[in-house]
Amino acid sequence: MKRILVSDVMTREPVTISSNANLLDCAKKMARGRVGSLLIVNQKKLEGFITQRDILWALVKKPSADLTKIMAIDISPKKIITIKQDANLREAISKMNKTKFDRLPVVNGSELIGIITAKDILNFHPEVYPELEEVSRIREEEEKLKRLNELKESAVVTDGICEECGNRDELYRIHGMLVCASCKDSI
Repeated sequence: MKRILVSDVMTREPVTISSNANLLDCAKKMARGRVGSLLIVNQKKLEGFITQRDILWALVKKPSADLTKIMAIDISPKKIITIKQDANLREAISKMNKTKFDRLPVVNGSELIGIITAKDILNFHPEVYPELEEVSRIREEEEKLKRLNELKESAVVTDGICEECGNRDELYRIHGMLVCASCKDSI
């Protein structure tokens, strides 16, 4: 693994889009290319990275906005985690584990030359699957704990007086306060 370089395994022609593309163009290109992300480039220079999740986020946060009016570069993260082509696979896996990204753009200076994904590594080296699977399991457990904590917060605690409105009702614990159902919805 230490002798195998990122450039040996990476996808050399990743699906890219220009920096002046809007979110609708991105969604269409992702669907046509059957990919979950696009690299935003301007004359071979990596300027951004956009995923399906970013597009969904924009739809939820800006529901009244037209997807043709939101530019991909505007919702792309400002800091992009990349890897150099001469890095070895162990470094790539370590960076993926540390950043919790399953794909990294491969650069030579500021020029985009490819992308390496967890799938690329697994196809080349299937024995690393347990290590990547463990990272996935940890992420899943973190999400479960987060959902359980949210559920605990909204569970019926007891019958009593609402700390918000003063009415007697079934109370829910929301942000450390005991509130009734009507106040719960307004918080």
